[in-house]
Amino acid sequence: MALHVALARLCGYRWPAETDSDMRLSDETRAWIAKTAALPSGDNDGLLGVPPVAGEKPLADRLRAYLAAAFGAEWSDALERRLVAEGDEAFDKKSARDGSLEAWVRDRAFRQHCALFGQRPFVWHISDGLKDGFSVFVHYHRFDQANLRKLTYTLLGDWLARAKAENNTLRYEKGRELQQKLEKILEGERPFDIFVRWKSIAQQPLGWDPDLDDGVRQNIRPFIKAGVLTHDLSKILKDKDRGNDVSSAPWYDVFKGERRNDHHTTLAEKRAARDAAAKRVEAAK
Repeated sequence: MALHVALARLCGYRWPAETDSDMRLSDETRAWIAKTAALPSGDNDGLLGVPPVAGEKPLADRLRAYLAAAFGAEWSDALERRLVAEGDEAFDKKSARDGSLEAWVRDRAFRQHCALFGQRPFVWHISDGLKDGFSVFVHYHRFDQANLRKLTYTLLGDWLARAKAENNTLRYEKGRELQQKLEKILEGERPFDIFVRWKSIAQQPLGWDPDLDDGVRQNIRPFIKAGVLTHDLSKILKDKDRGNDVSSAPWYDVFKGERRNDHHTTLAEKRAARDAAAKRVEAAK
């Protein structure tokens, strides 16, 4: 658990009790929260490259430094190995062949994070699919359009430039494939759009513009469809939820009351609906 807490905090996540001063807490809890103030700040944009990229150190080194600051004098190589082994035992019920922190970050951290949070992750691991290729952990709560652009063109762009300079064709091609998939998510044309069945077509996002209140399951769909995550989350994409919508629901007539999630609309359709809605508002003035 310590590794997962450290990874989340390094991504910039803070637990609600740390940010809500009005929350009713025990004295012991407040004492622990006070101790967290002495910990290093999280990443400034919530984009954590696993390999060294755009002038930043490898994620394993950054995580190791964070843990060393948190544990202080207790920190040691033996403690690092123990934390990795404890995490693997808790989630995988066995020891990994490679017990290094580097291998844990690359191969197991995201899968274990998904298990820890009921397959509704708030830290996502995006990868080009190569074991030694480009991959990055992103803090979903901070992963807005600007950060997806930064990931697509700044971090991944730096990786592509280096691969090209090193004449590493495989790394370049796989990285470019990932960049093209992220560009499609940025654009948001179907099937890489976000669809939220409790919102009208005029309220659907244009491109990658997630509303956190709509939930992880709705917003992570484009990344699952694009196949860029390191853990298969396709089972959370229910085509249809249980129960029936009320007659006032925006898609009631289209879906005959069924609570359908696997639906796609084009950018043109959404823009036309927005224009029509704006004209109705103007006419009503």
